[in-house]
Amino acid sequence: MYTTDFDYHRATSVQNALELLAANDGAKLLAGGHSLVPSMKLRLASPTALIDISQVEEMQGIRQEGDRIIIGAGTTHAQILRSDLLKELCPILPDAADWIGDPMVRNCGTIGGALAHADPAADYPASILALEADLKLVSRDGERVVNARDFFHGMFETAAREGEILTEIHVPVLQGAKMAYAKFPHPASHYAIVGVAAVLTDSGARLALTGAGAKAVRLPRVETALGSDYSESNVANATQNAIDPGDLLSDRFASAEYRAHLAGVFAQRAITQATA
Repeated sequence: MYTTDFDYHRATSVQNALELLAANDGAKLLAGGHSLVPSMKLRLASPTALIDISQVEEMQGIRQEGDRIIIGAGTTHAQILRSDLLKELCPILPDAADWIGDPMVRNCGTIGGALAHADPAADYPASILALEADLKLVSRDGERVVNARDFFHGMFETAAREGEILTEIHVPVLQGAKMAYAKFPHPASHYAIVGVAAVLTDSGARLALTGAGAKAVRLPRVETALGSDYSESNVANATQNAIDPGDLLSDRFASAEYRAHLAGVFAQRAITQATA
């Protein structure tokens, strides 16, 4: 099926993108396009204009500033996968990027596009939650920073407001932390039926689940039971009954009860991978 007619604009800067958004009522931002374009072809989305932000340089790149890593929202999955800085200080993000799509998707898709789209089966949201990262949103009225725990509101819903652009992800440098992402993928789409991100520090664990509900969520029951004891026996006990199946999705790929079981299994795997 063909898309409806739309205007196309290529933004040269964040400020230019904001101006184009304000001037084109019903416009959508285009980064990698792997979610938006198929929606347009199915007529699930019919924007009046596309504002291409894929070439905005100030929204790209990975750098360290003090105790934080700054990731431009326009940074591609492939760049995250290849980043030596992330491999050294935050390997969970290259872990997650390695699971995304295929080489074409990884070379075009962006971390900001994936987070702003908020697909409930996406890989990054769990990692961003477990890292307790902050997300920088910019509008014509200024900028604000939203913590990951407050960013994901539901299925394809985030804290981003009309006229705002997600420009950066701020990830804290957790010295000595161990981290990993473990996933049970759908065999065709590679989206997560269940994915668990684990970040382990000396003061405690942070675990987050994706693919199983309407949005990515933390696993407080497992975090509390684990404490900072990552012994094999304690991990096995803590990951039992990781989440209530009443909070999870049930579909033709997996029932809520099966997803709840997988959440415990893959929480244990993520913790084991991290400690290894």
